[in-house]
Amino acid sequence: MSNLPSEPEFEQAYKELASTLENSSLFEKHPEYKKALQVAAIPERVIQFRVTWEDDKGQVQVNRGFRVQYNSALGPYKGGLRFHPSVNLSILKFLGFEQCFKNALTGLSMGGGKGGADFDPKGKSDNEIRKFSVAFMRGLAKHIGADTDVPAGDIGVSPREIGWMFGAYRQERNKWEGILTGKGGNWGGSLIRPEATGYGLVYYVQHMIQYASGGKESFKGKRVAISGSGNVAQYAALKAIELGATVISLSDSKGALIATDEKGITPELVNYIADLKVKRKQLTELSESAEYKDKFNYIDGARPWVHCGKVDVVLPSATQNEVSGEEAEKLIEAGAKFVAEGSNMGCTQDAIDVFEKARKEKKGDAIWYAPGKAANAGGVAVSGLEMAQNSARLKWTSEEVDEKLKGIMANCFENCLATAKEYVPTAEGEFPSLVAGGNIAGFSKVAAAMKDQGDWW
Repeated sequence: MSNLPSEPEFEQAYKELASTLENSSLFEKHPEYKKALQVAAIPERVIQFRVTWEDDKGQVQVNRGFRVQYNSALGPYKGGLRFHPSVNLSILKFLGFEQCFKNALTGLSMGGGKGGADFDPKGKSDNEIRKFSVAFMRGLAKHIGADTDVPAGDIGVSPREIGWMFGAYRQERNKWEGILTGKGGNWGGSLIRPEATGYGLVYYVQHMIQYASGGKESFKGKRVAISGSGNVAQYAALKAIELGATVISLSDSKGALIATDEKGITPELVNYIADLKVKRKQLTELSESAEYKDKFNYIDGARPWVHCGKVDVVLPSATQNEVSGEEAEKLIEAGAKFVAEGSNMGCTQDAIDVFEKARKEKKGDAIWYAPGKAANAGGVAVSGLEMAQNSARLKWTSEEVDEKLKGIMANCFENCLATAKEYVPTAEGEFPSLVAGGNIAGFSKVAAAMKDQGDWW
């Protein structure tokens, strides 16, 4: 592959998966899966297109639009759309590659994909964002469909942008079909979808805590450090608080918010932050709030990990590579016992190595790490449930969706656990490797479906 340009994010994701498979007994038991890995590493289709739109000054602007349709062996391509200036093929290939195995772990009929544009919504008016969203969908519409590819939102793409894009698709193709998830609740969206990734993350970690403690502990009384302040972080915080935890941090691209009183970050503060995010404002606005400014420290330019003091549970929920190896060491020193990614590839490989080394050496007293492809699968799981509701022209209650989400996350955890025990040797008293279990279980399901369909043999 030396003739191809460097794709660091994708290469990191590929090497992380490949090294896990190679260091397990999977290839000994199924040597033919080595060929499956070579095939699965290449997307089925990569689409790049021009997006031209008019700004408020009447000037024509142009951006690059992308859709990486990675693998459809298990169902229609499924994965989010990201509007952010950092978007490039390396990032979208990494996200799409991870999405294939994450979607497999949900147990639902979904393939993997990812897309977006190098458009920056910050500093743009609502009218400009609407015009861009419509123009983007006009370029994407011919490549997607309810049985082909069903995108969702991601960074920079909220339910508002989903609505504008859905309207553009409906007018362009003259049909109403569930070609996007994360839709409005009164026109095809599923209840619990905005909350799903954060809720599912906490449900997954709840199973980790119960397994590690032999059923004696839960989130009750735990100190939880969370990064990010978008949907994932907000709803993970709210669910953790509901289950009795104290949330001690949130963050954004400008810095970290660290709680200074024993109550931690309250639901009221989370709702205040949610309102700031809708208005596209930064957490620094809190320093001007008389109600909240004395209840936290805002550390400019920092991530929360080394500033939290004692911590039990760590939930990176902002973006990729947000926990370094050095920060991982500091988290272990701070007493952290559980770390699970709400973001995709939230931990660097150095950080994962630190966590996995501690898991082996300290056994039952170790930190236990869960990768994003398993821990944050709740969001795409409820997207899959939204697809099912659209296909049946039904709408389930929030209680029905939440129960299904809990079941999916429980099955995901049990699958990762059982697969790790089967394929990775575990010493007496050592927690099974959830990163290995997640990688092997997700990959094996995709590879088997590809073989059945003749993609490799």
